[in-house]
Amino acid sequence: MTGGTSFDVLVIGSGASGLAAAVSAERAGARVGLATKGSIQACNSAKAQGGIQASFGDDDSPEQHAADIFKSSHDSADMRLVEALTGDARDAIHWLEELGVEFTREDTNGNGTAYRLARCGGASAKRLLQVGDRTGHAITKSLREAFQAGSGTLFANSPLRALESREHGWRATCGEHELDAGTVVLAAGGRCFRVAEERGELSTNHPNATGEVTRIALDLGAGARDLDELQYHPNGGAWPETMQGYSIPETTRAYGAVLLNADGEEFTDSLGPRDVVSQAIFDEVEKGKGVETEDGRPAVYLDTTRIAQEDAEISLPYMLRRYRGAGIDPLEQPILTYPVLHYQNGGLTIDLEAQTTLGGLYACGEIAGGTHGRNRMMGNSLLECVVFGRRAGRAAAEKASA
Repeated sequence: MTGGTSFDVLVIGSGASGLAAAVSAERAGARVGLATKGSIQACNSAKAQGGIQASFGDDDSPEQHAADIFKSSHDSADMRLVEALTGDARDAIHWLEELGVEFTREDTNGNGTAYRLARCGGASAKRLLQVGDRTGHAITKSLREAFQAGSGTLFANSPLRALESREHGWRATCGEHELDAGTVVLAAGGRCFRVAEERGELSTNHPNATGEVTRIALDLGAGARDLDELQYHPNGGAWPETMQGYSIPETTRAYGAVLLNADGEEFTDSLGPRDVVSQAIFDEVEKGKGVETEDGRPAVYLDTTRIAQEDAEISLPYMLRRYRGAGIDPLEQPILTYPVLHYQNGGLTIDLEAQTTLGGLYACGEIAGGTHGRNRMMGNSLLECVVFGRRAGRAAAEKASA
């Protein structure tokens, strides 16, 4: 066990929220340590494909975005957090661009270019920005490079094993390291991979998404909300076998794909909220109107042949490569899909600065609850990571220096 290492701010987790917190804390003048369960690249955020929401459209606003979130949450989200999320969204996008993220843009009839915006499930306007269909990869790459260019210290392959409050902050046992810090930011994600394994189901999640850090915080007495509410991604890959558990980008539906039953009939609003669409698929299969994959799994059709080739090539290139590599062209035939476990909606209770109910302990990203209530909209996870990661990093740095 190595000891004696001290920081102003210690961040646990290297997904988008942890990296945003670490970069923001360092830029606020803090000495930052970043401990992660595996490599710095290993996270769910990098797997996020669809995009990130921000109200840049002429027919949109932060208030309209907030109203969509609250409606999709079935009136269960914390509106203070929602308004912070949507109010900071445009600034978060510009910050990411300063770090090197290049969002897909399109020509505006000779008047320059503008963000290529898509409408996602539950949204009342087009507000989804994308980097093709590798948005999470692009965001985490730029955040990682910003962290590595700074003075922060990385502890890779050092999962949080214990955390205790001390007179002037916290002591964390991370792998073989004992680390002292004035404040701690928890950004270790959710638990859907572990739960899916326990249930014998498929999951979109990285194998590190097992939830131990949440349990450590709860054992310390941190408050939480909606931890029972796990979200299914409506469009998990069902076949071929190599695509099982793959999260088919929901932008397929934004660009025209629709869900069909075994009789070729539409049975739900394909741009409805995630929980509604997932339940509709479950119900259709239960009624005997689903289809079976070659290995006997339930599924329905996602008719991707309705997507224009130009839209697919600009916004869905990775999906096309994956399926074509498996012998299926989604623009020539419908693909098979079924909901897969995807996201932990609830988590640790936080305030507007991402501080938990324990002083000096912060939480951001999937490990935190309230922003999405009991049902998250697509495109708000990456946004939450950046908005509340920045808030957590700045607040943690300020508190550590007080």
